[in-house]
Amino acid sequence: MLTTTEQKLEALRGWLKQQSLDAIIIPHEDEFLGEYIPEHNERLHWLTGFTGSAGAAVVTQDKAAIFVDGRYTVQVTKQVPNELFEYRHLIEEPCLEWVKQNLDRGSKVAIDPKMHSGNWLTNAQATFNEAMELVVLPHNPIDELWHDRPTAQLSKTYLMPVEHSGQSSFDKRQQIGKVLSSQGVDAAVITSLDSICWLLNIRGSDVSRLPVLLSHAIIDTSGNLTYFIDESRIEDSFDKHVGAGVSLQDPNLLETALSNLSNKKVLIDPVTSNAWFTLVLQNAGAHVVKSADPCAMPKAAKNSVEIKGMRDSHIKDGVAMVKFLSWLDKEVESGNLHSEGALSDRLHEFRKEDSTLRDLSFDTISAAGSNAAMCHYNHLNEAESTNLSMDSLYLVDSGGQYLNGTTDITRTIAIGQPSDFMIRQFTLALKGHIGIARARFPQGTRGYQLDTLARQHLWAEGFDYDHGTGHGVGHYLSVHEGPASISKRQIDIPLVEGMVLSNEPGYYRADEFGIRIENLELVVEIPTQGDLKILGFESLTRCPIDVRNIDANLLTRPELNWLNDYHQKVWADLNHLVDGEVKEWLRNATQPLEHSLIQQA
Repeated sequence: MLTTTEQKLEALRGWLKQQSLDAIIIPHEDEFLGEYIPEHNERLHWLTGFTGSAGAAVVTQDKAAIFVDGRYTVQVTKQVPNELFEYRHLIEEPCLEWVKQNLDRGSKVAIDPKMHSGNWLTNAQATFNEAMELVVLPHNPIDELWHDRPTAQLSKTYLMPVEHSGQSSFDKRQQIGKVLSSQGVDAAVITSLDSICWLLNIRGSDVSRLPVLLSHAIIDTSGNLTYFIDESRIEDSFDKHVGAGVSLQDPNLLETALSNLSNKKVLIDPVTSNAWFTLVLQNAGAHVVKSADPCAMPKAAKNSVEIKGMRDSHIKDGVAMVKFLSWLDKEVESGNLHSEGALSDRLHEFRKEDSTLRDLSFDTISAAGSNAAMCHYNHLNEAESTNLSMDSLYLVDSGGQYLNGTTDITRTIAIGQPSDFMIRQFTLALKGHIGIARARFPQGTRGYQLDTLARQHLWAEGFDYDHGTGHGVGHYLSVHEGPASISKRQIDIPLVEGMVLSNEPGYYRADEFGIRIENLELVVEIPTQGDLKILGFESLTRCPIDVRNIDANLLTRPELNWLNDYHQKVWADLNHLVDGEVKEWLRNATQPLEHSLIQQA
């Protein structure tokens, strides 16, 4: 049994020698390419000990490196032995470039095509050109070496009623069929798990925190869909639920079905689909059309029923949050400085008081003091959970999967008296948060065009944060939903009405503290007297922002007005749902804030 990272690394090197290979690339992804993957597919974690949701490792005969983005630069040093792996930045030094620099010309580099996207494979082939030989493996060696690999936990389907989805599966499939016809293709392979669940109005629990089922689908221009899933997982009323035109197939027949598409024009998303699909289709003689997942934009632009569900779920979530925050303040006042784990568990208990909660939307980030400097810190990965300490900050990033919506909220809480520097940095991040919340922009605007609004105040003082400002959020689906975002990355996707995105600027000082302020925002049309269609954001999240961390004199009058107006909405929507000490805490937490000095806007 391989138990240590060193043993696993040596075993993998032994395999490389047996196969006469010079290196292998092990990404975090599994065959479904999702950010969150089931335990039995956590191959990168098995090899390295790294628990983050993005990364890759390269192992050669005598070297190894692990690549992570800015969210995990601190975390990786705590989880992966530096005597075994070099630490590299996933964006600044992509693993393919590292391979070229560290291996001789003509070296053989192995990959499992199911673990990489079609785009990645194309890029790898262009990067290596004739300098390296890319060897496509029929099987993943990690699966051979991982003797105590967990068994896949496969769930039954949950049939999502139209009262929650707002549109029948039959209508959705007809809509997608028309999209395919307009693109001149015969069929599309749908590989994104959330797209399949959206299309069929079903949910599952195969992946922790992500209400999906591990499966694949092929849909044609008539809206007819072949669903590759074990029939024993399907509810009896499935046929009636999805309507005519859906047939079930054993997952083992997927390759055969793809091969039967020879001479057909088949759409496949090279970003969200693994490279194996493209290779199989090409080998079968199909005409592969590389284009975006046809479900991505319709899924992201929520309909009126989904929007109502998202609003309702944020009210429920707000109740849990104010119960937790009022309890936390009382505990701190009493000198009870709980551990991060105990705080996370207590918040979960408050959420579970609502019967429509199905799961958390991700593992709660409960980070005390310096741990919050790691953007995606997880106390569960630590030998001991850290306790709160006085005169510091506590960051809690959490969310719920409710039957009618998904939530994601971050609050940074004063524990005692934060330093002047903490307060200043929090206020700069808040100004950026308000900048996004108050943004007005013409139809067709991309998220990267708004990103500066969130960073400008930090930039002006010489600071920044190394993560995106906003990600899409699904409707009782993935808490990180594409295709739109708000970040420095120039993603050419417009923000459209009905999209829900996070708004989460922050600041992180290594080994000291971390700050993040996150609400979810709904894209809505803003009435104007002008000629353009103007869009903006409606804040869905209902929870006070800790005014103890705010220097009101750094806020302009419009910024202060936004904050006070937001807090009045929180009070109006939540006060009748709580009572006693919680209601009194909420009243105090939403009181208007004013400048203590005369200041012009």
